[in-house]
Amino acid sequence: MRIGILSYHFPPEPAFVPGSLAEELAGRGHEVRVLTGFPDYPGGHVYPGWRQRWGHRTHSERLTVRRVPRFAGGDASARARAASWLSFAGSVGLAGRGYFRDVDALYVHQHPAVTFAAAGLLRVLGRVPTVLHVQDVWAERDRQPAADRGPGRWDAARRLWREAAVVAVSAPSMRDLVVAAGVDPARVHTVLNWTDERIFQPAEPGPAARRLVRRDGRCVVMHAGTIGARQGLETAVRAAAALGDRMDLVLVGSGPQERRVRGLAADLGAENVRFVDRRVPTDMPQLYAAADYQLVVQRGLPELRGTVPGKLQAALSCAAPVVASTGGDTAELVERSRAGLSCPPDDWAALADRFWLAAAIPAAARVDMGRRGREVYLREMSSRAGVDRIEALLHEAAAMRATGSASRAAAR
Repeated sequence: MRIGILSYHFPPEPAFVPGSLAEELAGRGHEVRVLTGFPDYPGGHVYPGWRQRWGHRTHSERLTVRRVPRFAGGDASARARAASWLSFAGSVGLAGRGYFRDVDALYVHQHPAVTFAAAGLLRVLGRVPTVLHVQDVWAERDRQPAADRGPGRWDAARRLWREAAVVAVSAPSMRDLVVAAGVDPARVHTVLNWTDERIFQPAEPGPAARRLVRRDGRCVVMHAGTIGARQGLETAVRAAAALGDRMDLVLVGSGPQERRVRGLAADLGAENVRFVDRRVPTDMPQLYAAADYQLVVQRGLPELRGTVPGKLQAALSCAAPVVASTGGDTAELVERSRAGLSCPPDDWAALADRFWLAAAIPAAARVDMGRRGREVYLREMSSRAGVDRIEALLHEAAAMRATGSASRAAAR
């Protein structure tokens, strides 16, 4: 097949789902063409050594990547985001018609940033069958920035879903909202995201990782990632403080709420809460292995019930047992896989109870949790499983066009 891929981000940005999908599809013999922007995530500035220009292409066997200019504002304001998204839509509209003209099927990695670009591209391409891989329904509907609020993006997203041959959603709960938008349920499929499996694999903790994570024999629960408003790590700090020296909570990373979370730990006298500076991704598997559990915590916000944060896939891929303080799809996955413990979000007393139970579980049972989690990851969330599903959906979409063309010819 000739397959087109539209993605706002693409490697060398940390966009391993569209990146690994493109590489794997090309490795399976498909001709793959990617249309994306110049790398600028997360800082909003084009990476050193890159210069935005028209006609930039890179080629490898069966894989071509074309990059088009977009506004790189260098800040996170609503206006800068809107300018970046709209400029990307304009560039995609100009470049996409010729670039994707003869593809058999198009895959769109649909973040909110790519909605307008995808809507415009589908208009100029006409009958090219499309597989939309929806990443965030709630951002389209409920969390639009002030500069982009109103019916425009939500309406564009719903039109996209209805016009696409196939819609894939990255978490099970998203399916209900997509179907409610008027999409035939038979065309909506769940395809969970995967992690960067070149990095996140089971590992043994080295001496340096042990020194960073452990200070004695007590149970260690680690949170690795952003310390932000969506995580609500104050809940975890209060829960850990209630247990004293029974366990350690180690927070690896940084973020906009770090000062507040550090201040709370100090106010509570929580000496068992420790902070470790952000580490590079390649360090993380050994740090995971040095801890006893990985903490996945999310606020109890409606839009987070239908998201599966990437740290869950990373932990399960590394065979790390999980403590989940969250609801919705994430809690359901942890419970169904028996890969750890869970409790409702925003409830520090319930999380303290989970921490206490986690510390009491024998080491052998923790290993079993991690093993079960990795088995579920390999079966349902791995890159191989995900690419298999998306490849099948692309074939299905292409077949729909072939069937439609034959029906129109017969009618004539």
